[in-house]
Amino acid sequence: MKTALIIRHVPYEGVAGYRAPIEAAGYQVDRIDVTDPRFSLLDLNEPDLLIMMGGPMGVYEQDRYPWITCQLRRLARRLDAGRPTLGVCFGAQMMAAALGARVYPGPEKEVGFHPVRILEAARNSPLRHLEDVPILHWHGDTFELPDNVELLASSHVYAHQAFRRGANLLALQFHAEMGEDPRFDAWIEEWPGSVIEAGGDESSLRAAHDRHGPAAVAAGQRVITDWLDQLEA
Repeated sequence: MKTALIIRHVPYEGVAGYRAPIEAAGYQVDRIDVTDPRFSLLDLNEPDLLIMMGGPMGVYEQDRYPWITCQLRRLARRLDAGRPTLGVCFGAQMMAAALGARVYPGPEKEVGFHPVRILEAARNSPLRHLEDVPILHWHGDTFELPDNVELLASSHVYAHQAFRRGANLLALQFHAEMGEDPRFDAWIEEWPGSVIEAGGDESSLRAAHDRHGPAAVAAGQRVITDWLDQLEA
């Protein structure tokens, strides 16, 4: 059976809605937290599929989170080999950094449900399923575009929302996996200031989650299903 490994950077940022299409594609899913003593010993080239989820830390905070340096070094080897890899939010920023791009604090928070603009390069890609679908955004960092990648999506707040390199490397800044997971409550409890900084409020965000969440997750699952179907050996 094919293996998939989820790297979880904080307990309340899991694979959520993406688990179902990954398992439906025939992967045996395992998970490891970066705080697990075994994490530093893992060969990240080994899993057939690697999924890196989000987190509140910045890629540039390596003094505060020493595991970032270790993870980036091993991730770069995997990406150089073209091994199937999905990065979400902080995971996408890690992919950008491992490919040689700068990750840095952006000028504003992007928190809430709104669509991304699907660029011409993505019209026939799995991201076409996100056209006109409000999806969850929750970040304040952004990244320069790495060399030799295709930019797939932008938003009205940040230009760099998704990129790919070939068929096997996919980075998504947004959270199309979130919309039906109860951990959304933990996000609001952990980062209430981010909601306010982005110009929103808790009640409006919860209402948007109830209104848009199921459709966002359904679209995100279609993206992952199609992406897994077209992976190259």
